[in-house]
Amino acid sequence: MNKKIIFCLFSFFSIIGFSQSVQMESYNFGEGLRFNGEFGNSIRLTGYAQPMIDLKNYTDVEENSSSERYRLRRLRLRLDGTSSNERFGYRFQVDLSGTSEVGDNTGDYLLDAYVSYAVTNRISVLFGQRATYTDNRELFMNSNSLQLVERSRLTSAFSSIREFGLFVNGRFRMNNGSYLRPYFALTNGDGRNAFDKDHGGLKVGGRIDYLPFGLFTNLGQFRQIDVMREQTPKFVVGAHFSHNSGMSSRRGRGSGDIIYLNANDEESLPDYVKYGLDFMLKYRGFSAIGEYIKSEATVPDDITQRVRNNGTFSSDFNGIEDGNGDINDMLNYVRGRMMLGEAYNIQMGYLFKSGFSVDTRYTHLIADEHSFLNNSTFYNRPNYYTLGVGKLMSRNYGFKIQASVTYVDGSLGVNHDYDIGTDAIFTDEILFRLITTISF
Repeated sequence: MNKKIIFCLFSFFSIIGFSQSVQMESYNFGEGLRFNGEFGNSIRLTGYAQPMIDLKNYTDVEENSSSERYRLRRLRLRLDGTSSNERFGYRFQVDLSGTSEVGDNTGDYLLDAYVSYAVTNRISVLFGQRATYTDNRELFMNSNSLQLVERSRLTSAFSSIREFGLFVNGRFRMNNGSYLRPYFALTNGDGRNAFDKDHGGLKVGGRIDYLPFGLFTNLGQFRQIDVMREQTPKFVVGAHFSHNSGMSSRRGRGSGDIIYLNANDEESLPDYVKYGLDFMLKYRGFSAIGEYIKSEATVPDDITQRVRNNGTFSSDFNGIEDGNGDINDMLNYVRGRMMLGEAYNIQMGYLFKSGFSVDTRYTHLIADEHSFLNNSTFYNRPNYYTLGVGKLMSRNYGFKIQASVTYVDGSLGVNHDYDIGTDAIFTDEILFRLITTISF
């Protein structure tokens, strides 16, 4: 782990060291340091830390019904720059907490590493690793500008987040003042930091956004809270689609986690399709986001073996031994290890002029009959109700404090935490979260 941290820090500051001679131009709290080079190149260095407290409690359980966790949710450093030819740019970002965007402990520190080129004033091409364009709208939002303490359960269940590949985005103004923003992504489909063997084929997808009332103020389309207090309504509605050919994980967030073989010991992997609709509205401190997402899978019928976690092979698919069982058992087993189903999320909030905010959210998951969404340890909760409050000390998210309470519907059965037991209980969960964001 220490070697990974040292490597990330070394790579991060090497970019600065190998840049042409630069001098600091400005510093604004929450917006980082800006440097200009003698040959027209520029660099911006930003970062933030987020200490966080999680408290969980099960209702109607008398003993050992609560747990708590104190951690550094994010510790991020980001470097954005342009060359002397301003059409070329780059970004390098690390998270030294080793935690993913949705809270998983990954031990991976590299987030973004890409170069960009502005083909025209309207079209840009990027190559490298970054947040993909084919996830739901909430993944377009900077994590230090979230309306609530954590992202929604829709995001954690279905998003692939970061991928490596080719990305294209555009911005076109219509005659009536509205805008179209198309996005295209061609990636390896194996998630972030997929440095080992590539499994399956490519992932292709895109998004189209329509802004009928023009652009948001100060990149407000990519930040949740309406800190700019839009003086006229700003609205964006979009649709996204992706097809992952030969996926070796539950949702395209990892590479080689789940492998299947045919009778010739060749990889035979399912295809994964995801699509959805979403919108965002901002006006005078009020903001609202709505999202719908759906996923489907196509499973090859020539699968005869699965690879266990220890690397050995098995022809047992809950009833299939040596390929002589019902093929439906195999199909259902494969589907049962993938995130299949649909979900919708609606959230809204209001930011007072004093900097206080009140926010609420409802998320609903609908699992397919055979889906990992039915797993009672992690995802077997259909409804999430959240109420949050926060205080922003500045309009640029430089310092803020947020708290939220989430009521989780456990009517389908919830597995205990390890300190409680292993038997499923039919009770609900209450989650309390407190987070502080400190930027420089």
